[in-house]
Amino acid sequence: MRIRYNAPVTLTFTFLSALVLGLSLSVFPSLTAQWFSTPAPFRPNVLGDYLRLFTHVLGHVSVQHYMGNFTMILLLGPILEMTYGSTFLLVSILITALATGLLNILLFPGTVLLGASGVVFMMIVLASITNFRKGEIPLTFILVMIIYVGGQVWDAVSKQDNISQLSHIMGGLVGSCMGFFKPQGGRRAISRT
Repeated sequence: MRIRYNAPVTLTFTFLSALVLGLSLSVFPSLTAQWFSTPAPFRPNVLGDYLRLFTHVLGHVSVQHYMGNFTMILLLGPILEMTYGSTFLLVSILITALATGLLNILLFPGTVLLGASGVVFMMIVLASITNFRKGEIPLTFILVMIIYVGGQVWDAVSKQDNISQLSHIMGGLVGSCMGFFKPQGGRRAISRT
């Protein structure tokens, strides 16, 4: 029996984030702040600030923060990679990172955002519509939007700190768009029994 690297995008994302966290907590304490969080404020003339619009999803402030995000990513990522393919999932993660990063610098220019929770919400919503058919909306998708995204909207309205809730909502919106506009077929055909 051998161990298989069954979900390359999900596993690479998991290991890169763990590496960033490990280095930040040990030998390079400023690593996350310098390269793996959104710039605050964004400097249009600094190339690294554009890169950080994508890399902020690799940064986490603590082991608990990391574990909370990657427990869900490791549950959902392999299913999504098997259903849609690795390239589609990678593009979805990159779009989510860019969308949440841009939202943060536009609405909260002096506030730092980091972590993969927007990606988690993208995956939750994307998983809820894996069996989408033309002309139909899966009830699971509607319920996920009400429970998860609706809950984040409620939290954003009722709490003082609405930065992370907005990134969750943006991740959910990216997941729904990616799910409805995904290429037909994906990596494997979905049974229609």
